[in-house]
Amino acid sequence: MAMAAMVCAGTVNANASAAQTLPASAQNLVTAATVTIIQDEDAVASDGDTKGWHQELKERFVEGGPTFMGIVLLCLILGLAIAIERIIYLNLSTTNTKKLAQNVEDALNSGGIEAAKEVCRNTKGPVASIYYQGLDRADESIEAAEKAVVAYGGVQMGQLEKNVSWISLFIALAPMLGFMGTVIGMIIAFDRIEAAGDMNPSLVAGGIKVALLTTVFGLIVAIILQIFYNYIIAKIDSIVNSMEDASITLIDMLVDYKNKR
Repeated sequence: MAMAAMVCAGTVNANASAAQTLPASAQNLVTAATVTIIQDEDAVASDGDTKGWHQELKERFVEGGPTFMGIVLLCLILGLAIAIERIIYLNLSTTNTKKLAQNVEDALNSGGIEAAKEVCRNTKGPVASIYYQGLDRADESIEAAEKAVVAYGGVQMGQLEKNVSWISLFIALAPMLGFMGTVIGMIIAFDRIEAAGDMNPSLVAGGIKVALLTTVFGLIVAIILQIFYNYIIAKIDSIVNSMEDASITLIDMLVDYKNKR
């Protein structure tokens, strides 16, 4: 029995030593796999905690408070509505002035004033309207046609610039409302400090954060509307330049038409 016990003990020690020498590399593999699994779990957890920019924006908006944030949002909605309406109107008002001028000139030479006016009736845009007004007074004199073109050009410019001033108002109003919300939030924060009697950061940190959020959103609204505003102004300038060039071209065509007669 003693001999059997010694044999069994030797076998166990041999197996233990083999388990310690052989899995030295396997143990490293197990450790590496464990670390990888832990890292994957952390990555999944972090991905689950990551929020989309729209969700983060919504939460920050709610934290800013309903009063000033609601007014700033109203400025954004109204400003975007006017900007989109103006962009659609300006795009519809854009015409190929060179093609229109060529069509009017061909109709004027072939069918006279009435044929040229018919071309203008069938064409949309302020340039065609100016052409029509000039042709309508062409029978009187060149000076009358020129005055009609200039006068109606001013009317068309007013229609192009309609409601654009409201966008500039919202651009100025949004950050001002944000600053007002910030100032009011800071006043509330200092009131809490005064009521508490000490300068506890946790006491005022929330109020200051909420106050600064109104400024951030006010600036975001102003930046968005400013981009649309600059595009609209550039579009209006382009159309006005086309109207001026077309007016000069029309007067030249009428002079040539009168001379040929």
